[in-house]
Amino acid sequence: MRGRFGRRRAWTAAALLLLALTLALGGVASGERSQFGNVIVSLDGRISPLRLPRHRPAPVFVHVSGALRTANGATLPRVSRIELRFAGPGTISSKGLPRCPMGRLRHTTHLGALAACRPALVGHGTLRAQVLVAKQPPFEVKAQLLAFNARLHGRQALLLHGYASDPPTSAVIPFLVRHPGGRSRTVLEGTVPRGLGPWPHFARFALTFGRRYVYRGERRSFLSAKCPVPRRFSAGFLSVARIAYTFVNGRRVGRDIVRSCRAR
Repeated sequence: MRGRFGRRRAWTAAALLLLALTLALGGVASGERSQFGNVIVSLDGRISPLRLPRHRPAPVFVHVSGALRTANGATLPRVSRIELRFAGPGTISSKGLPRCPMGRLRHTTHLGALAACRPALVGHGTLRAQVLVAKQPPFEVKAQLLAFNARLHGRQALLLHGYASDPPTSAVIPFLVRHPGGRSRTVLEGTVPRGLGPWPHFARFALTFGRRYVYRGERRSFLSAKCPVPRRFSAGFLSVARIAYTFVNGRRVGRDIVRSCRAR
């Protein structure tokens, strides 16, 4: 029993890590379904508030929900790398925001992670997934997700903490942030270790990112965006970001994320 319980915890941790990476970078989506071969990605989301300035970034929150599955019900393929590029209208800034060291989150419950790093919290959510394990019945993962501001290897980073209570399992995965300039003002990069185990059969998730705070008397926001439409228009569509997945077989797929906004 102990061996089986231990294997179940290992598969659950792998599922949390792999799902966390995909979910954190799911970004803002149009709600449409995209299919790449046998893999189907369904995403829905919105930015709030919808009305934004034309020429300067304003604080926003990003709400994301959706599902990940295969067309024929087979186990999902493994992803080795995910990259999210924010276009000019969307920016991430953590100046003056408290940071969470990764060591504080290891082996912690949902409440334990909040107690350790609540001042650095920048996102929260939930996920449900069915995990397929060879020679064992499939089992469901129900987890709570938390995202924290961090710094790793001298670089800005985001730590995503996932916790499932049955069996009690926690996982933490980092995303490094870089600012290359040009049209892609912010890039989030995550790499999945090859030995983490199988993808779950099906996953549903919901996430909210955003944080407003005060630093040296100035009101700031972890996420900001603007609506740069011409003055003759009051609303429009813009490419907010581009997400790219690389599978272990070297195949790379991606899509632009387009949302509507209203200028003020």
